Amino acid sequence: MKSLKLLFVTLFFVLISCSKNSGEKPKEEESKKEKKDIIRLSKESVKEIKLETSLVSEGELTGAITAPAKILPNQDLEAYIGSLVQGRVSRVVVNIGDYVKKGQTLMIIEGMNIGEIKAQFLKAKANLSYTEANYNRLKILIEQNVGSQKSFLEAKAEFEKAKAELKAEDKKIHSIGLSDSDLEESANNDDHIAGSLAVKSPIEGTIVERNVVIGQLVEQNTNSFRIINISSLFADGQIAENDISRITGKPDVVIKTSAYPDVHFNGKIVYISDIVDKETRTFKIRAAINNPGKKLKPDMFAEMNIPTDKPAKALLIPTEALVKDGNENYLFIALNDTTFEKRIIVPGSIQGDYVEIKSGASKGERIVSKGTFMLKSELKKEIFGEGD
Repeated sequence: MKSLKLLFVTLFFVLISCSKNSGEKPKEEESKKEKKDIIRLSKESVKEIKLETSLVSEGELTGAITAPAKILPNQDLEAYIGSLVQGRVSRVVVNIGDYVKKGQTLMIIEGMNIGEIKAQFLKAKANLSYTEANYNRLKILIEQNVGSQKSFLEAKAEFEKAKAELKAEDKKIHSIGLSDSDLEESANNDDHIAGSLAVKSPIEGTIVERNVVIGQLVEQNTNSFRIINISSLFADGQIAENDISRITGKPDVVIKTSAYPDVHFNGKIVYISDIVDKETRTFKIRAAINNPGKKLKPDMFAEMNIPTDKPAKALLIPTEALVKDGNENYLFIALNDTTFEKRIIVPGSIQGDYVEIKSGASKGERIVSKGTFMLKSELKKEIFGEGD
């Protein structure tokens, strides 16, 4: 009985010991995090670096809305090219990166269907010439009162029928990519009846996709090439639901990118969505951009600055208080006169000497407005010191 009690007592102390040990690790991690994000200075150091603080305040944001955006191709200057008839690729004359003109040959394909379409066109054209000549001959005879009225009417009907058939074949031949000049030049050439077809570019631009090789069988649904002309592009931005009322009409905008931070690209709003995104509570807004020098590329991330007429309330801080370090944006919150906390925030629009704070700080919090560079240096020292 005594041994059983002793066993229970031993287990009790073991459990207590384990619970204490399990609680030590989170405290240790919290301590490390605190050490990483908290800076403590002496009063003398605060005076030496001439540190100043100010409050996060509420003010009116006017001038512009800054919206995240993505660069996209202008759909009027983009094309997927293939063949409208089945055939086998006999020659490819362009590669990815080539700049092509409108009407330039991209590839040559061969197939029986192509030859049949061409032959039907030539047959319809020859039949029209025959029926027209016969109609004109009988018309002259009727005018001279020596012809048969019945024969004349039959010839006229055949002539009208031949015209309709040639018109249909003409549309078919043009639908597969042959022009009038192509047909005229090769009317008496055996290649015209042969099953070869030159697939041409419908627009001017750069080849960005090539999906065919010599000998490949292409169907009507095969996208053989993709061409983009980036002289004009779109920028699709997202603006918050509560900012939509600040935009009047379709104003001119300025586009900025991280790739070219010192270059501003001019654009104009061409579309504002009538539907709000249910998940993000944002509206899609599209701007058309001129792209001189073709610096902008599709799928680049950008910022769209949209001018506004109506002010909006926002949390504002001095631009000097915002610290940018790589992809991080943060402030130093003054916990007291000598203790400062690094706080990650999400900035918004910039207005003069102030920047909007979308999240991460609250109205009335005291922040460091001057001396952030020294605090950032101290923070780096502590991080590296902890690593040593």
